[in-house]
Amino acid sequence: MKEQLKTYFNRYVSLSDNEVENFLSNISIKVFNKKDCLLNQGDVCHQRFFILEGLVRFYEIDDKGNERIDLFGVENWWITNLESFINETPSRQTIQALEKTKVLCINKTTLESLFESIPKLERAFRIITENMLIAIQRKDEVYMKQKSKERYSSLVNNVPRLFQRVPQYMIASYLNITPEYLSEIRKNS
Repeated sequence: MKEQLKTYFNRYVSLSDNEVENFLSNISIKVFNKKDCLLNQGDVCHQRFFILEGLVRFYEIDDKGNERIDLFGVENWWITNLESFINETPSRQTIQALEKTKVLCINKTTLESLFESIPKLERAFRIITENMLIAIQRKDEVYMKQKSKERYSSLVNNVPRLFQRVPQYMIASYLNITPEYLSEIRKNS
């Protein structure tokens, strides 16, 4: 775990073994079973989660009862509801484990304290957050410009393992198409 985290952070900043140890001593580890929620819609998000093992989905249920998946989180990804976490407001989304998932958890107060004691960590989280926002912006741009078949092909080419780990109806929700249409696309691909 220590090496996994150090390797991850070293993509952004160079942390010493002592800094990684300090970080690890201030976080908790939680294991969620399949279908367990890391965060429920309507609750305030008090944690940022680093996925050590497993897979989660980030989704919301709209006023009509329809589910819309905004993203999937896999190993070596941070996931949180940033708006709820920062503003301490109820989350409009749910984060749910799709398979047994092991995460590192850190709360806002502890993270802010670590930013003071390890300034490089704040830089790392800024870069991580910027990358997350860029990915969301790219996804939105792609969805506005591409047809359903092109979105499907793009997902298959960029994240092929996702199709082995996620039920097809969830892939359809993420692509904003019906499961029936996804089956038709897959059949004709």
